[in-house]
Amino acid sequence: MRIALVSCRSSVKLAAAALGAALWFATTALPASAATVKEVADTYADIALATYEDATTRAKALKGAIEDLIATPSDSTLGAARTAWKAARVPYMQTEAFRFGNKIVDEWEGRVNAWPLDEGLIDYVDQGYGTASDSNPLYAANVIANKTLTVGGRKVDASAITKELLRSLQEAERIEANVATGYHAIEFLLWGQDLNGTGPGAGTRPATDYDPKRCTGGNCDRRIAYLRAAMDLLVEDLEEMVGNWKPGGAARKALAEPGIDPLAAIFKGLGSLSYGEMAGERMKLGLLLNDPEEEHDCFSDNTHNSHYYDVVGIENVYLGRYTRIDGTAITGASVSDLVKAKSSDIDDRVRKALAVTNARMTALKVRAETIEAYDQMIGEGNKEGNAVVESVIEALIAQTREFERAIAALELKSIEFEGSNSLDDPDKALRGKK
Repeated sequence: MRIALVSCRSSVKLAAAALGAALWFATTALPASAATVKEVADTYADIALATYEDATTRAKALKGAIEDLIATPSDSTLGAARTAWKAARVPYMQTEAFRFGNKIVDEWEGRVNAWPLDEGLIDYVDQGYGTASDSNPLYAANVIANKTLTVGGRKVDASAITKELLRSLQEAERIEANVATGYHAIEFLLWGQDLNGTGPGAGTRPATDYDPKRCTGGNCDRRIAYLRAAMDLLVEDLEEMVGNWKPGGAARKALAEPGIDPLAAIFKGLGSLSYGEMAGERMKLGLLLNDPEEEHDCFSDNTHNSHYYDVVGIENVYLGRYTRIDGTAITGASVSDLVKAKSSDIDDRVRKALAVTNARMTALKVRAETIEAYDQMIGEGNKEGNAVVESVIEALIAQTREFERAIAALELKSIEFEGSNSLDDPDKALRGKK
């Protein structure tokens, strides 16, 4: 994407009565038959572990498909790699509900899912992309084509494309659009740019970009090296996060640290993903700008699925269940159980709000798969498409308000949700894009 999205986040403070000096794992405030906070935290961690394990399994399958593409470049093997990439997104997007409430996850997430990216950093681009940007010195650096780079005023040896090189270029010069690793760097390498605007179609990178004997795009050997290095890093990063959620892992242990309220962490993740991240940055901003570049999986036209599985992930956490990629069900004590013990009416309201969001997001997903892609839906003048997207935004905001009620019912301390200028100050969001 040529426009670098600067995340303009504010904070939404949700005030609720303070719990005082009571321990967060205390159960005295709940009926004896209710789930305990510790049991809920354990289920939450178990679901996180299972989801990251599934994401790792799918990433390894993607790695295998990419090796097949490299060994035998063809439309068939490229198509299989693209299919594997989309399949890998299904479990990963369900992990996003663990982001904002867990520092370990939030600080790590940029390695694997940062977006949007200035693709000229990585590889060749269309002439319309341009050759320079006032905001990014590496806008068109083209690592694949150039064996020497200038980063931060110093020369960098890029003669060998390695994991270490890619890691050093991630957010180089402290610019978020310099995305060198993760799902979206790999997505760009599999699809290439989507040059269709609000018309139908995704990226159309040819398989011969990976065929040294019939090389298109130039530098096929270096492109292969980049794709392999990026894929190795993705698997390693996911394996690291699996370790963080295993018994004794850093993320799991952090939930039980003195002074940490696991319910606050859980709700911060649910509310921040619902409101600031999804409703705001990923959806409302695109509607405000009517910009086809403002979609999460922009090269592959897979945004509808990424949004959908984010919604599923939120439901998983609140309801305390997750269906693994092999069909196994992970279930346990849930946030819903705790809320219901305090107020069945409020729990019912939250569940209904989640169901509405799911239904509207499902309608968006069906539309994307049968009528038009997400980038077309947010296009200027597309009243029907815009309305479908807006209806999901409204549902996400409404479910956030129901999370507020649940927080108050549980008498939790004040929780700050991530906000978005796209929702809180649209004029400022638009000024930031001019």
